[in-house]
Amino acid sequence: MASNEKTLKLLTTLLEIYDQKQIAAKLNPWTENDWCRETINRILKGKSDKSLTNEETRILKGLLPKRPKHYDNPDFKFIDLFAGIGGIRKGFESIGGKCVFTSEWNKYAVRTYKANYYSDPEEHSFNQDIREITLTDKSDTVSETEATNNIQKHIPDHDVLLAGFPCQPFSLAGVSKKNSLGRAHGFECEAQGTLFFDVCRIIKAKQPSTFVLENVKNLKSHDHGNTFKIITQALDELGYDVADIEFEGSGTKDPKIIDGKHFLPQHRERIILVGFKRDLNITKGFSLKNIHFPETVPSFASLLDNLTEEEKARYTLTPRLWEYLYGYAKKHKAKGNGFGYGLVDPKNSDVVTRTLSARYHKDGSEILIDQGWDKILGEQDFSNQENQNNRPRRLMPKECARLMGFDKPKCSDFIIPVSDTQAYRQFGNSVIIPVFTAVAELMKSRILQAKQINRTQAKVA
Repeated sequence: MASNEKTLKLLTTLLEIYDQKQIAAKLNPWTENDWCRETINRILKGKSDKSLTNEETRILKGLLPKRPKHYDNPDFKFIDLFAGIGGIRKGFESIGGKCVFTSEWNKYAVRTYKANYYSDPEEHSFNQDIREITLTDKSDTVSETEATNNIQKHIPDHDVLLAGFPCQPFSLAGVSKKNSLGRAHGFECEAQGTLFFDVCRIIKAKQPSTFVLENVKNLKSHDHGNTFKIITQALDELGYDVADIEFEGSGTKDPKIIDGKHFLPQHRERIILVGFKRDLNITKGFSLKNIHFPETVPSFASLLDNLTEEEKARYTLTPRLWEYLYGYAKKHKAKGNGFGYGLVDPKNSDVVTRTLSARYHKDGSEILIDQGWDKILGEQDFSNQENQNNRPRRLMPKECARLMGFDKPKCSDFIIPVSDTQAYRQFGNSVIIPVFTAVAELMKSRILQAKQINRTQAKVA
């Protein structure tokens, strides 16, 4: 029997992932249904001395992520900024890396993250608002030295910095005024007020050997190219070489822009900036054009489940929603626009879906699964009852997990402790895992090379 103190500690840890009702539901099949939300709340409030049995303790500890075997002797350490649900982390952990710091502001994403990734209590910490560490929210009253010291205090040393930072416009207003007052120049001035500035401050303070920054493809053209220009100038000013930065064009010929369709049946283009610390002299010869693409890509059908009647009723579009989407698409098609739903035939082994977005929870329109809808009959008699029985459906969240690479085909190991709405938002905001596994594999030899150089230099010093 666990003590009341240990019971409280375990329940408190699990409540960072699950709610009281979910925890009770995990216990009740094994404990004669004597757990409920109210019981757990009474324990938390100190109004009950009920303790977990050894079996209940075992069950609940089994809900927490297991410590990866390589964490005893990791090849390198990394931090995960703007982490979402850990998509980039998953790629770098798979090649022997150990995460020592995570920052993510969305409380629902943090639940999913903590449900799936082990956090070393001695060497890993969570942060919700990175500005509390970089002190950029107090930039008018805090000196650069104070900010650096705070970063050093809260963020562990690491070899690789990962960040899927938000795309924000950089305002040049007031630059000349700041210069005349002797205020900050370069990225300290131009990137101020953006979350990219926080990334810059951390890079400047911690000097990681390498970094990986991820963003939407349109980052290059955002704000007429001004955003990308400031980002690359800031990284250069910080003393880092960005791979393939010499490529001036746009589109799929740019090695920095990688389409997830080469790994999974989803069109999802993202720009990836890989940077190496210039004084390590390890950049030469590295290019993302050498990334390894798999010979085969799983079919869309292999990512789908055979739905139960309950699931089919839940995820099939309602007659009203299907009528709206159908009419909306027809209206825009008549105007020559491309707006409309994306109906995917799972019987087509070569099909590639549109990009799964964070708005998927609203109507699922970008990726609808065909369940036998007769298009010709639909044009002739949309309300035909037999055809209405074949209305398309949304992806289930666990199918989204596979389409993004969090799970293999036919597997459901990735834990989704949040509502469907939150899950759709999380997967729609994430990255395709095998893309970043491939990036990590391409980088690994240089990460290890940098680590060896740093070790040698430390001995000399």
